Amino acid sequence: MQTDLPILGVPMEAVPMGAPKVKPRLTVDEYLAMERAAQERHVYLDGEVFAMAGESDWHGLITISIILALGPQLKKGPCQLRTKDTKVRSGPIPERGRGTKGMFSYPDVLVVCGDREFHDAHKDIILNPKVVIEVLSESTEAFDRGGKFTRYQTYNPTLTDYVLVSQDKPQVEHFHKPATGPWTYQLYTGLDAVVLLDSIGCTLRLTDVYDRVVFETPDEEVKS
Repeated sequence: MQTDLPILGVPMEAVPMGAPKVKPRLTVDEYLAMERAAQERHVYLDGEVFAMAGESDWHGLITISIILALGPQLKKGPCQLRTKDTKVRSGPIPERGRGTKGMFSYPDVLVVCGDREFHDAHKDIILNPKVVIEVLSESTEAFDRGGKFTRYQTYNPTLTDYVLVSQDKPQVEHFHKPATGPWTYQLYTGLDAVVLLDSIGCTLRLTDVYDRVVFETPDEEVKS
């Protein structure tokens, strides 16, 4: 579908040259009214609205594989899975009617633990994410690594795990915030690797994450 909003680019602050922008800037209330009536999804960043491009074949397959891997492990516990249609607010409480500060985004995979905290009575915007998993795309990778993660760290203190999953090779990057101390980083490569998500009592085996994905790299590189 065509849109008169800019497609989500890299980074979010630097929209590709020639991409149209919303005029004037939207308040949070205006964005939410638009978004709740829209058929497409849009990311909001400090008054600007960006249309989200459709996902690639591998992006969709990897996302579903992650959900299938985590779902059974979370089934009887205090944590719940949400998919890419659930919004997360990463910003201050907006000024009613005129506030433009903040980010509203759609994580590819979201885990919420305990009671869910919502932005408003619509109960469609989560405030307390525990784990966010993003399947990287060429058009959004820089923002996922940079500005988006910064917003999560600043405004979502419940977040303990931020996971970036590559599409073109078996590689997962895991950022973890322990109870005390700074964020840590762990790189997992190769189909034999297993990502440990101790905060929710789960594991992610890369062989499951990349089930049926065909890489364009030589076999020896994929298996390394």
